[in-house]
Amino acid sequence: MENFARLLKESWALVEEHRERLSGHFYARLFLLDPELRKLFPVQMNGQGDRILEAIVTATQTVDDPESFDEYLRALGRDHRKYHVSSGHYETMGVALLDALRSTAGDGWNLEYDQAWREAYASITERMLAGAEADGNPPFWHAEVLTHERHGPDTAVLTVRALQNPLPWKAGQYVSVEVPRYHPRVWRTYSVANAPNEENVLEFHVRTPAGAAGWVSGALVRRTKPGDLLRVAAPMGSMTLDPDSTRDILCVAGGVGLAPIKALVEELTRVNRTRWVHVFYGARRPAELYGLAGLEELVATHPWLSVTPACSEDPDYAGEQGDVSEVVTRYGPWTTHDCYVSGSAAMVRATLRALAADDVPPDHIRYDTFGSL
Repeated sequence: MENFARLLKESWALVEEHRERLSGHFYARLFLLDPELRKLFPVQMNGQGDRILEAIVTATQTVDDPESFDEYLRALGRDHRKYHVSSGHYETMGVALLDALRSTAGDGWNLEYDQAWREAYASITERMLAGAEADGNPPFWHAEVLTHERHGPDTAVLTVRALQNPLPWKAGQYVSVEVPRYHPRVWRTYSVANAPNEENVLEFHVRTPAGAAGWVSGALVRRTKPGDLLRVAAPMGSMTLDPDSTRDILCVAGGVGLAPIKALVEELTRVNRTRWVHVFYGARRPAELYGLAGLEELVATHPWLSVTPACSEDPDYAGEQGDVSEVVTRYGPWTTHDCYVSGSAAMVRATLRALAADDVPPDHIRYDTFGSL
């Protein structure tokens, strides 16, 4: 297994800096092999072309962790039911993938790399198909928008109700969302911002930068209103509570990365009796701490919970100043805690570095990242 993982990583290094060319070749070859597959993708491929490749690459990077590899791929297979992907489609994608890898890597490619990717893709396909077949839920749920609140020009909090079968999820997980009225066949992932409930209601926190197209996020922030219908796919993600742990908890959230942290805290209000929970919530300016009031309400009724807000670009802010990843280190050490981190990729990387410097064991840390679009 170690040699197998090494071959995958070595070969990926040959193409990693040429992802745009790899993606272009992959899709050109895919649609040439089966023109009918084009109907499964959005009309405008801009910003969407790397989604399948990202999933495949993520899978190959976890191949040396059999448990995570299997769990991720079964969940991915369940999620890909929303695209109406069949076993025949997987075979065609495999041919296109190997062709794109060979072409992009050039003379550096060899037979060992080729065989490693063949075996990896076969294993990926097997587990994704098994996950899809084992799921008795619909490929996606139709969901009605119940409420929509704007927080400044680029952020919205909305709630939706899944209209079909109960939608099962765990606090900390995320789902894919489609806005068929504006961007059919374009999906984007969002963490669910509330704990599971019998009403089938999910809350989402969405941000899209002012002036940016934003695809799904732009539509959800600027155009969606109560009564609109969305589509929501199967839950994924492992940033969930460890039911067997008795360690205290550290949560670090940046921007709309608050969503899964809020869901975890809500879940803890139902089950926690003995664990101290410390939430650090950061933004650039005070106005962007849109969820602070709700967190403070929870603090007032749950003495085991503390919330520390921080702002990085307001020198007059009365609370903690600086990036939230820096603020956390002032309150450590966190070596005996379960740590949950959620926010932009840069914020998560900075926080993970800070926790590593604090000697927090890697298996005590779970994290999620949010792009800006």
